[in-house]
Amino acid sequence: MKTQKRDTSIRAYKKGYQAGLHGKAKDTCPLHQQPERQQWLMGWREGRQDNWDGLTGVSSVTKLTELAS
Repeated sequence: MKTQKRDTSIRAYKKGYQAGLHGKAKDTCPLHQQPERQQWLMGWREGRQDNWDGLTGVSSVTKLTELAS
């Protein structure tokens, strides 16, 4: 099994980051269980901050790959 499938907290963070980076509202969080929801919201906040700072395109992808390692 792939690590991505096993570690749901990292996956939730990445999905939240992508949502925040694309300007989606935090109410669109698809998760209901608390630990994963919290990770999604943390990623969303960071993604929104990066969106406001102008990190889009390649720079945001680079940041996501750094977070995964």
